[in-house]
Amino acid sequence: MTTALFTHADALDHVTPEGHPERVARIEHLLHALAGLDLDRRSAPEIEEAQLRLCHPQRYIDRIRGGVPDSGNTQLDADTWMSPGSFRAASRAAGAAVAAVDAVLAGEVDNAFCAMRPPGHHAETETPMGFCFFGNVAIAAKHALETHGLSRVAVVDFDVHHGNGTQDLLWDEARTLFIGSHQMPLWPGTGSAEERGAHDNVQNLPLPPGSGGAEMRAAWTPALSRMRAFRPELLIISAGFDAHQDDPLAQLEWTVEDFRWITRELCALAADECGGRVVSCLEGGYDLGALSGSGKAHVELLMEAGR
Repeated sequence: MTTALFTHADALDHVTPEGHPERVARIEHLLHALAGLDLDRRSAPEIEEAQLRLCHPQRYIDRIRGGVPDSGNTQLDADTWMSPGSFRAASRAAGAAVAAVDAVLAGEVDNAFCAMRPPGHHAETETPMGFCFFGNVAIAAKHALETHGLSRVAVVDFDVHHGNGTQDLLWDEARTLFIGSHQMPLWPGTGSAEERGAHDNVQNLPLPPGSGGAEMRAAWTPALSRMRAFRPELLIISAGFDAHQDDPLAQLEWTVEDFRWITRELCALAADECGGRVVSCLEGGYDLGALSGSGKAHVELLMEAGR
């Protein structure tokens, strides 16, 4: 058994304006870092519209598709831009997450990492924002529940920005447990500990600016115990690497070793509770060196857990 890597060249066709932090080079650098690893490399498919409708209404899907420009860029909000290849890239980013769930639950691979863009964890039910169009991990969780008949899916997010979209899309879903750490205060301004979900199925772990690995471990250790008590049948990760101390968009002080720690802990939990079944999807990470180093460490630990 092994770790699958889902990616596609269409991720390079989502072109943002010059100077935008969510840029093509992110995938180029990350894939270069992963090039020497023994991964089961798979093509990310375009998602089916019925799968998108697990989280987004048809009118929203149509609006995003209709926003694609013939050339250049069009702006959906202050941070979120589209180019001619953006819808196809976003479709494959969501499709990668769904295909990874299928492969892991079928026992074809032990776990999977989706190296795609644009990211997804800020996309709300009918609102694109924060570089995101579709709620990739939330769609994957719903797919696992509705198509594969799972009863409990855990979703973890350690991106430096709160996964407001994932929280919105899973707020009413009692069969999921969403736990995420993020810097606070920081955009998008959500993610307080008081936001708990309709079924007490959300746990936010806000971290102060300037905090590092010690504070992160202190927050995550009891949260991981709660996740064990939930007894998930599948673990889905929003893997953002922008909590790294070199990232330009925030002020947390994580190092590569901190990403190793959280990945190791999550893999150990998955080994004990759900047969090691983990699907991880790329979210943020805007310093190219930090993204490459942290992302490679994350994938190496997924591989180690799959042996």
